[in-house]
Amino acid sequence: MTTKDKVLQLLKESPDFLSGEKMAQQLQVSRTSIWKAIKELEKTGYHFEHQAKGYRYLPSDVLDAQEIRQALEPWIPDLTVSVQERSESTMKDAKLAATKEIGPALFIADTQEQAHGRFGRPFFAAPGQGIYMSLLIHPNQRFDELPQYTVIAASACVKAIQELTKKDPSIKWVNDLYLNGKKISGILSEAISDMETGGISSIIIGIGLNFSIPQKQFPEAIQKKATSLFPDGQKSITRNQLISQIWKNFFHYLSEPTDEYLTLYREKSFVLGKKVQFTQKGQHYTGIAKEIGEHGELIVQIEDQFLTLFSGEISLTSIE
Repeated sequence: MTTKDKVLQLLKESPDFLSGEKMAQQLQVSRTSIWKAIKELEKTGYHFEHQAKGYRYLPSDVLDAQEIRQALEPWIPDLTVSVQERSESTMKDAKLAATKEIGPALFIADTQEQAHGRFGRPFFAAPGQGIYMSLLIHPNQRFDELPQYTVIAASACVKAIQELTKKDPSIKWVNDLYLNGKKISGILSEAISDMETGGISSIIIGIGLNFSIPQKQFPEAIQKKATSLFPDGQKSITRNQLISQIWKNFFHYLSEPTDEYLTLYREKSFVLGKKVQFTQKGQHYTGIAKEIGEHGELIVQIEDQFLTLFSGEISLTSIE
């Protein structure tokens, strides 16, 4: 660890002020080195309270791999967490890692240059104002044995936001989160198969979440369709806290034999009871969304018939 990293760790672990002299003694460096480390940390976005008796760490919205890894260690102790300033796509980062046979890993970027969602649709990403991450895990199961990762991730996100803020997002089947009628998050799950065994060797779950993007900063084409968790910039939590809580909930749901996540998913779905339009195998349909099944499928009534829709097949084009 560098002196800067060690200073940050000391200040994070201390509930009280720490003097430059005390930190210098503990780290066996000069007080000037401590002062320089503080200044470097402040340049990268960290905040500290300065008083004559020293420094005290203040919650800072700087992505921190160590903080996230420590928060998740009880749930998945061998998780590798990687944070980078920018990435073409964290999904691509995870796919590349999957070819190298590494263990479970979480890839996070401060911004993405080619963010995309289902069916390759672009996802607006703003530097320092969003959460862009992809989780790589290795279930080694047959496809029909896999949990509903997208549904689980959506419920984990909703629960985390509810737990950490006073906000109450809803879910558009199957993979979008909405707040006040506008989209704040998209989720994408992809499977990688093992040609020798025929099973699924790796799963990648990507999440893009608009955290603190000002409403006017969204492209004009989506300003009326998208928003962020804190569009006014008044953040009550950090991205590190939300990222950690999302994956805590995710791994909790995976470890629980109950369908707690499915209950929440159904409760927060805003499509049930609504008229929906979609295209399946080239044919256009209009019906009423009636139910979300045990595997996250959407059951739609079309006159006196019922159609079951699976997430990988279609996208809802209209909800009324």
